[in-house]
Amino acid sequence: MQVILALIVLLVLVTLLYMQHDRFGKNASGSRLALMQSKPNYKEGAFDNLEHTPALAEGTSYSKMLKEFFFAKKVRNIPKDLIPVEKNDLHHLPIDSNLYVWFGHSSYYIQLDGKKILVDPVFSKYATPVRVSVRAFDSEYNYQVEDLPEIDILFITHDHWDHLDYNTFMKLKDKVKHIVTGLGVGAHLEKWGYPAAQITELYWGDQAQIDGFEIHSTTARHFSGRTFKRNTTLWSSFVLKGSKQIFIGGDSGYGKHFKEIGNTYGPFDFAILENGQYNAMWKYIHMMPEEVVTAAQDLQARYLIPVHSAKFPLANHAWDEPLKRVTEAATAQHIAIITPKIGQIVSLEEYKLYPRWWEGLE
Repeated sequence: MQVILALIVLLVLVTLLYMQHDRFGKNASGSRLALMQSKPNYKEGAFDNLEHTPALAEGTSYSKMLKEFFFAKKVRNIPKDLIPVEKNDLHHLPIDSNLYVWFGHSSYYIQLDGKKILVDPVFSKYATPVRVSVRAFDSEYNYQVEDLPEIDILFITHDHWDHLDYNTFMKLKDKVKHIVTGLGVGAHLEKWGYPAAQITELYWGDQAQIDGFEIHSTTARHFSGRTFKRNTTLWSSFVLKGSKQIFIGGDSGYGKHFKEIGNTYGPFDFAILENGQYNAMWKYIHMMPEEVVTAAQDLQARYLIPVHSAKFPLANHAWDEPLKRVTEAATAQHIAIITPKIGQIVSLEEYKLYPRWWEGLE
């Protein structure tokens, strides 16, 4: 018994020591914290969703969730085949071309009105702080920071590890001109060496003018956190208004906020929405594919672009199920959907039907 207790104490100490690493970021303090504390949904040291959002669905417990995650039989959640990727030279794309390039999961590049925009870049092999789990799928090519041109605006929707990656951001430091994110996230970035003048932190409903774009921070139904303490920073979606109007969805469960955003800021040319890593046990913080299509309708989006799949196994569903289900739902609802391969250049000026690249892969 004493040996077991000693091992437990040692494990706790090692964990606490490891969590001092810069990769975990930093909590807000000073004027940044004071601003957060002034917001109506910041209570007892944490933000809350505007709509009641349990972390787990009714009848579910954390023990049940962990049991399924670690011990339940996996249903093709990792592909046997390589994920197909188009390798393109992003450094020499015509600057006057409005386009979109997906890197897998929720990382993507937008070129709009002569500006280069990056969203939630994660180019590491793992989406957790412990480099032994949630490994990226094997693919034909892995895009890296070196493949990117200089970035005018970088959006961070929230600070989860699969959206805000320390190694990626350390390499990006000399390539990024400006960062837009939610309240509190700037503390992580400043800890990692980004100057405060380079960072714009927004609360839901705030607006900023950057590089000729009108940017609005909008609600999401999710949570945040890089340690055991949750919701110490704000999770957000964003409206990007230029010659095209784009909704940058981040992570979110389905809720009434989509219709409210659509009525306030819509219609949208493109809605980029999370689709994948869902489970009935956490249905309030991640949408089911059919809900993704409904959200696109609520937003009054002309085109739906689903992300949050094809890279990391964060839920026990088949790796290709999100793409199959969202495509079927969009077709049934007559919603135009854009599903390119990773790395494929998508023109934002003309719509075409993309082949279902996931079909036939194991």
